[in-house]
Amino acid sequence: MSTSTLPLTPSVLVVDDTPINLSLMTSVLKGVCKVKVANNGVRALEIARSSPPPDLILLDVMMPEMDGYEVCDRLKQDPATRDIPVIFLTAKTESEDETRGFECGAVDYIPKPIKVPVVLARVKAQLGLKRMSDFLRDKNDFLESEVQRRTSELVAGQEVTILAMSSLAETRDNETGNHILRTQRYVRRLAEQLQRNPKFSQQLNDGYIRLLFKSAPLHDIGKVGIPDHILLKPGKLTPEEFEVMKTHTTIGYEAIVRAEKTHGASLDFLQPAKEIALYHQEKWDGSGYPEGLVGEAIPLSARLMALADVYDALISKRVYKAAMTHDEAMAIIRQGRGTHFDPDVYDAFIEVEEDFRRIAVEFSDE
Repeated sequence: MSTSTLPLTPSVLVVDDTPINLSLMTSVLKGVCKVKVANNGVRALEIARSSPPPDLILLDVMMPEMDGYEVCDRLKQDPATRDIPVIFLTAKTESEDETRGFECGAVDYIPKPIKVPVVLARVKAQLGLKRMSDFLRDKNDFLESEVQRRTSELVAGQEVTILAMSSLAETRDNETGNHILRTQRYVRRLAEQLQRNPKFSQQLNDGYIRLLFKSAPLHDIGKVGIPDHILLKPGKLTPEEFEVMKTHTTIGYEAIVRAEKTHGASLDFLQPAKEIALYHQEKWDGSGYPEGLVGEAIPLSARLMALADVYDALISKRVYKAAMTHDEAMAIIRQGRGTHFDPDVYDAFIEVEEDFRRIAVEFSDE
């Protein structure tokens, strides 16, 4: 409830099975608040759950069918009514009665026969506390919604940044078609499967897997810096041309680093993107590029992308090759366990092989 909509005149529900007591309390509270009355527990609960609910409840203990303690228990168990303060107003004045009243959630306990000034002072005090509680809760709700809104804006900004950058490479090599969409999903599915391995479960938490999904499109961002006569060449590259092609890894990495420097800070959400761009062509046995890293020296994000990227390259048509079938691609990938690919990543891939096939069909270039 917004602070601007807090009622100017609060309402108090008086619950008592004796008509004369209801009449008395209505007279006492007149001018202080709006008074609602209920002569039994069932009716009290109905009014408490109505809209708008009362700001305070004055509750008798000794009532037929449902006594005040049970009414209070039910009020506190219901999320819709648990924040309504309850004051017991009762002739049960033994210490154990008062203790029980506080244990079931009451904020005060006033014995009968009442002293009008005392009742008014305590009612006003609780109404003031209720108003402040509502105000603080409203502020807290506003702050939470504002944090959620700004977090959503930040996440959206991250996604737009990544997609804008990745689209640069896609426009240079238009025959890759849905390559970006497929590799995103390959990496995510592979990471989800590898997450089951205790060796990787801590690093591959759900949040990190979401980052991998976002970062995957940037693996070939560096191709924007490769000349067309090499990038789009229909035949086999010469050794000299291949050396130029290999620079797409460092070009992509440096582009992301420059973007960070422009921002003035290293951005955590771009760390997997930098790793993938720079190292996705590394091989487990150290024969890859650009640095010839070996084994676990290769970041896990890049090891995942390496397998996803190779699979998609094999099954896709390129200017320099025809597309392979899934089975043909699998035959080649099987030869790469422990040489090209991390054995653990390869084993996870075998478990989700059919998911890769399904993704390839769903996001086919045709």
